[in-house]
Amino acid sequence: MNNQPLTTWFEIPTTDYPRAKAFYEAVFATKLHEETHQDLTMAIFPHTEPHSGGAVVKCPQSTPSDNGVVVYLYTMELDATLARIEANGGSIVLPKTEIPAGIIALFIDSEGNRVGLHSQG
Repeated sequence: MNNQPLTTWFEIPTTDYPRAKAFYEAVFATKLHEETHQDLTMAIFPHTEPHSGGAVVKCPQSTPSDNGVVVYLYTMELDATLARIEANGGSIVLPKTEIPAGIIALFIDSEGNRVGLHSQG
């Protein structure tokens, strides 16, 4: 039996939903799809099956943090994505760094979350 964990969804918490949505739309040069379910508001990143998806979320149970689990978002344009982070209120905490699986970087988003970027090069 194969019991390896697979990523199926991620959530990036926010306290200022409009600011966080605008930050991620600007940084990734994309439009996020909005949905609301009871006390949960989400800005969903574009994705296609079978790839996993995720969202920026505002709900009472989620608090932004810079010292918890790190989600790595893939980008084919690492330099351009990094350039848009600081221009939109974020900060780079680990610049482009080569690892065996490609190149990574870490940033603090507009809400105070530590988030990773990953690229193949």
